[in-house]
Amino acid sequence: MADSPSRTPSGRLSLAAAGGPAGAPAQNRIALGPLDGRYQAATAPLVDYLSEAALNRDRVAVEVEWLIHLTRHSVLPGAGPLTPEQEEGLREIVTEFDPASVAELAEIEAVTVHDVKAVEYYIGRRLEALGIKHLTPMVHFGCTSEDINNLSYALGIKGAVEDVWLPAARALVAQVAEMARSTKDVPMLSRTHGQPATPTTLGKELAVIAHRLGRQLDRVARTEFLGKINGATGTYAAHYASVPSADWQQVAKSFVEGLGLTWNPLTTQIESHDWQAELYADMARFNRILHNVCTDIWSYISIGYFAQIPVAGATGSSTMPHKVNPIRFENAEANLEISSALLDTLGATLVTSRWQRDLTDSSSQRNIGVAFGHSLLAISNVAKGLERLDVAEEVLAADLDTNWEVLAEAIQMVMRAEAIAGVEGMDNPYERLKDLTRGHRVDAARMKEFVSGLGLSPEAEARLLALTPGTYNGIAADLVQHLG
Repeated sequence: MADSPSRTPSGRLSLAAAGGPAGAPAQNRIALGPLDGRYQAATAPLVDYLSEAALNRDRVAVEVEWLIHLTRHSVLPGAGPLTPEQEEGLREIVTEFDPASVAELAEIEAVTVHDVKAVEYYIGRRLEALGIKHLTPMVHFGCTSEDINNLSYALGIKGAVEDVWLPAARALVAQVAEMARSTKDVPMLSRTHGQPATPTTLGKELAVIAHRLGRQLDRVARTEFLGKINGATGTYAAHYASVPSADWQQVAKSFVEGLGLTWNPLTTQIESHDWQAELYADMARFNRILHNVCTDIWSYISIGYFAQIPVAGATGSSTMPHKVNPIRFENAEANLEISSALLDTLGATLVTSRWQRDLTDSSSQRNIGVAFGHSLLAISNVAKGLERLDVAEEVLAADLDTNWEVLAEAIQMVMRAEAIAGVEGMDNPYERLKDLTRGHRVDAARMKEFVSGLGLSPEAEARLLALTPGTYNGIAADLVQHLG
């Protein structure tokens, strides 16, 4: 007789066992969080760097490289260099790390109740086949768990930033920059405080976005990924007690730098994580600028500056067939807020450790992938949203043509310049334009009539009469060239 379906305490059928295989389509998989369910395809590249399995693979890699480093430099008496074949065999423990390895580690950890100790035993099991079983005591030599963990996290975060997040973010900025170049001459009414203001061009405003985002990415690209391997309280006490003849600082420094990281010479039991807090602050700032982009684009869509290209077969609203909702930008807003909140929490938590060590950082760091994932998902959504936008140039032009009062700034500034040049009758220019335009709509005819009656010099009058809201945007188009 088949087992009856399990039920929750409330009596509903349990969905916990209905997740299906890992390769099943996201819609058919059941996950507690959306990054591993609905949005799994967008965040999948981060799994190779920031998942628990990736962390364990990196722990294995650090332990293996430490063993090779110690033997290659004959740091311990009696443990000279390995053969090239033995080194290659050790590194294959890392390159062949697969789901079966994850399962084996889980079985070992179920006994050790310690994740890093499980990695040590996992490697030790494989040394006999390489002919170096006698070196088993050298696995994890002189190390505290945090020596392995801090380096493993640094490697995973470095890879996630450099191979996944940063390329995606740079591609988005390049997309915005290309939009800026292609629309640099499209005039657009500005709105300061939500009110009509001195016109600009769409391309110049997009260039501002690309420039702001690009600066943050340059900061992220300069991140120092620090690491240490100096023992239980950062003093090399066990190292010197066991092998006092070695230059352990140099051994540690060369090892950390050999991993592609920056050596931190002064730590407690933990690497202080300050570099992580710095990185997360920069990423959160990028997120918040991008959030501002989303709200602005959303607003421009709402007033018709952008038209959204419908996706064939897609439903904009379940009840209003005409709608094409700006869901990509709304989705991005939510994910950017979640990511930034997590990054802020990580940055605040990780810089604090009670005395030489507490475990708050251990639990916190397990959420790094979640923070990265929500940001990466938002970047993906913004990129897709931008791809579906058309510039409604006729709407932008009509908006400009109904706001001739924005020329008031230009007229009063010309009057000031004329007054300085000695032209009579240029008194109180600001007040005169205020009386004409404040709280009033002024059309082209009324504005030209006003200009013609000011008594300007012929050259200044001709210049103002030729000016329109669509041409009053200074060198906005030229400024786009600062994007390079």
